Amino acid sequence: MRFIVFGAGAVGGVVGGRLFGHGHDVVLVARGEHAKAIAKDGLTLASATGVDELDVPVTERVDKVAWTGDEVVLLAVKSQDTEDALRQLASVAPSSTPVVCVQNGVANEPGALRRFSNVYGICVMCPATFLKPGVVVAESSPTTALLDIGRYPSGGDTDKVAVGVAEALNASTMESVARPDIMRWKYAKLVRNLANAVDALCGPAGRSSELVQMAREEGEACLAAAGIAYASREEDDARRGDRLHPTEVVGYERGGSSTWQSLARSEGTTEVDYLNGEIVLLGRLHGVPTPVNELLQRLVNQMARARSRPGTMTPEEVLSLLSA
Repeated sequence: MRFIVFGAGAVGGVVGGRLFGHGHDVVLVARGEHAKAIAKDGLTLASATGVDELDVPVTERVDKVAWTGDEVVLLAVKSQDTEDALRQLASVAPSSTPVVCVQNGVANEPGALRRFSNVYGICVMCPATFLKPGVVVAESSPTTALLDIGRYPSGGDTDKVAVGVAEALNASTMESVARPDIMRWKYAKLVRNLANAVDALCGPAGRSSELVQMAREEGEACLAAAGIAYASREEDDARRGDRLHPTEVVGYERGGSSTWQSLARSEGTTEVDYLNGEIVLLGRLHGVPTPVNELLQRLVNQMARARSRPGTMTPEEVLSLLSA
């Protein structure tokens, strides 16, 4: 397999870097200063076990990739960028190209299936940080990430591509299981990711706040009303076990959630519409009130547009707006 990693930020950069560092054929598709820094000096992948300088091929334009027929695309852009990425990809890649959504949220797979016939989802459990062009930090060692994979909308755990990707990940400091029910796991991850907005707004003080529990309770109520199956907390906890060990990497700033990092990089957008916003959508479709997730979605979008720094509100301030 030849891996085209479309989106080489925190997750894409770490996954692509680990695959490349363990002998796999990898091309990164990155943007702007990040792409330029990688092209000039290579990708810096830092972790508690050391710093690797990886001379991995990189391009800013997917139409510069020479398609030979053995490619697997690891789509790792943020969900708000998926539509544009798929449009670019569909203009150059055969529709039979396997597209693996290495992304949070649950809207990416159906979007990919509109253009590609072989679509896969990965449930991403990958503590990683991307704050500086050319540099990504893998925060868990020795296991870098848990990246279970499955065909979308469903498929057996013997699917050739799913098994092949899982084998490559397993040989590259990551752990992956090919699953026939990957979306059950991605919906469970969606519920967990509802905390990202609180982390972005409030920083570490928000991670154990009442806001997180309230947002997740709304999420679970919406999934129940929609009849959407998702892995239980017990299943999710068992899968994680003690496999991931996030630790500080000396000399490198440890970021917050992926949403926090988007604010920290002043990107102007975040994936909140596809995390908390997914619950708001389900609530509106099925008559379930979602005031907490609506508020979190609105506040994060306001901060993104204003390019405000993350962590500037307290949980109490956010709660006061809920009752206003």
